[in-house]
Amino acid sequence: MKDVHFLISTLAILAFATFLASASDPSPLQDFCVAINDTKSPAVFVNGKFCKDPKLANANDFFLSGFQIPRSTQNPVGSTVTPANVDQIAGLNTLGISLARIDFGPNGLNPPHTHPRGTEILVVVEGTLYVGFVTSNGDGNRLFTKVLNKGDVFVFPIGLIHFQLNVGHVNAVALAALSSQNPGVITIANAVFGSKPPINPDVLAKAFQVDNKVVDYLQKQFWYNNS
Repeated sequence: MKDVHFLISTLAILAFATFLASASDPSPLQDFCVAINDTKSPAVFVNGKFCKDPKLANANDFFLSGFQIPRSTQNPVGSTVTPANVDQIAGLNTLGISLARIDFGPNGLNPPHTHPRGTEILVVVEGTLYVGFVTSNGDGNRLFTKVLNKGDVFVFPIGLIHFQLNVGHVNAVALAALSSQNPGVITIANAVFGSKPPINPDVLAKAFQVDNKVVDYLQKQFWYNNS
């Protein structure tokens, strides 16, 4: 029965995402453009990927298995994101849609992050999540939050900082669809304090209005990537 609910949730969120796709990636002018890494083969470069000859495409180019399998959340943030984008499903190239599974341990967090190229719509499959996003500077950086239970759906607009926190005492699972085959992700803490090379501490100390010693401490931490 759980597998049935998982399948229904997946289909529902993909259906929602199709309405969002036109807001990000442009519509393709062909049936598909299966991504290929072999640049020596005759190919056309579209949306950051080389495309294989359509006549050589097959069903496996549009297929990914194992999305129902729980992922380990034994890490510093207590969550794991499993993507299904153009890097995992070559046939998604130019189609303007992707999917992600997010597993949360108790109190697990998907840290504040943004998707620069896609709007996200999320459905809770199991558990209870506290979610939210922050609007842009021009809108006053307003915080929108909601506690979501199983079956609840929430939208995170393109480019805005957002997060999900498991507020339950058991594991939680969510599925997220995004309006891009390659939405990208920027985890705020990782980008600001874990960049390579590091951002000048004077910049961060002034931006966050803290002492340079605080910045130095934060830059020396290990910033875990949960995806």
